[in-house]
Amino acid sequence: MSRQFNYLDLFAGAGGLSEGFIRAEFNPIAHVEMDTAACYTLRTRMAYHHLKANNNLEQYANYLKGIIKRTEFYGRVPDDIVKSVINEEIGKETLQDIFSQIDRIRGSQKVDLIIGGPPCQAYSHIGRARCPNRMKGDPRNDLYTFYAEFLKEYKPKYFVFENVPGLLSATDEEGDSYLNLMQDLFREYGYETEFDMINAKNHGVPQNRKRIILVGKKGKSKGFYPKLDFCPSHVLVEKILSDLPFITAGGGTGGPSSVNSKAEQWLYDVGIRNDKIPVTLHQARSNRKEDLEIYRIAVDLWNKKKVRLRYNELPEGLQTHENKSTFLNRFNVVAGNLPYSHTIVAHIAMDGHYYIHPDIKQNRSLTPREAARLQTFPDDYYFESFNGGPRRTPAYRQIGNAVPVLLAQKIAEKLKENWES
Repeated sequence: MSRQFNYLDLFAGAGGLSEGFIRAEFNPIAHVEMDTAACYTLRTRMAYHHLKANNNLEQYANYLKGIIKRTEFYGRVPDDIVKSVINEEIGKETLQDIFSQIDRIRGSQKVDLIIGGPPCQAYSHIGRARCPNRMKGDPRNDLYTFYAEFLKEYKPKYFVFENVPGLLSATDEEGDSYLNLMQDLFREYGYETEFDMINAKNHGVPQNRKRIILVGKKGKSKGFYPKLDFCPSHVLVEKILSDLPFITAGGGTGGPSSVNSKAEQWLYDVGIRNDKIPVTLHQARSNRKEDLEIYRIAVDLWNKKKVRLRYNELPEGLQTHENKSTFLNRFNVVAGNLPYSHTIVAHIAMDGHYYIHPDIKQNRSLTPREAARLQTFPDDYYFESFNGGPRRTPAYRQIGNAVPVLLAQKIAEKLKENWES
């Protein structure tokens, strides 16, 4: 029997990366995240895993059904499960306190691995384009230096650092590459690093999502990168969504929904469908009638001609934005007749225009649950809000910022293969 490896998750978000490592039988010691709603999501998920290990998922189902409240639910799992999620912003002022909290949680357990990636706005092409000074001087640029402090403190054998493709071209005020600066700092702290641009759609995830995955190993060895097998997604997006209830704009519920008993086998194969736990957060936004008319035009154009709608090609009466020269793809259909969607990003929390459902009869944008499926989160994964109860906006934001669970699992499995060999 292979040993279990312990890890810390930094800048953990809602836990997509962590969930993949848990599936590969790694053991989470602690998660550190600044967003309060995401921390509640992580606590709820850690409670789920504890209850599952103890054959007591009825408690979890009762929580999702609203039979018990969040405080009472957390009271039914050991306190150290709840406290293993640290709601702190990682920075100079908080670093030592976070170390102390982690040390109380881990006891004598060794930290074998650190995973996570700082917020991506500082390195993303979109983030730099929208910022007047192209993110120069933004404190998020230097969060990787605090990541390195965790390596110095805990000396794991490996670390996995995830970020956006824009990291390859992002530079500091002196014009130095952030990627080179990171690698130099990690080397100074005793770690060689290797990286690759990975597209999730090439590894079974139904989403065209490119990310830089940088892996570090303590020492000076080379050739340790966990190369993933090429296994493209093959199930059409419409099939992945087809068993969820038919709803129109403004319809659905944040609470439990009844799903069709006939579901695509792939949903079971990759661990998305779980018939024993209620499906939640299948609730669509309401829309203005003008937007719904645009949605119909966009879906009809794609379904009949496989052509994307350009904003300046809409009838004049539907063009309400003054900007008609950029962001012309602001209304975009999630292609049901392809085996992958376009990238799910956190902007889905602002509006759903870029994520229009492919079924013209439903005529709406994606629900949080549908977006979560395209990120390969299991249906039993519950996205919390600050005040409790199902809320679309924090759920969308957490889902859009996450690493696809299936991709994380495959990275973890390959890393374990290298580790044990």
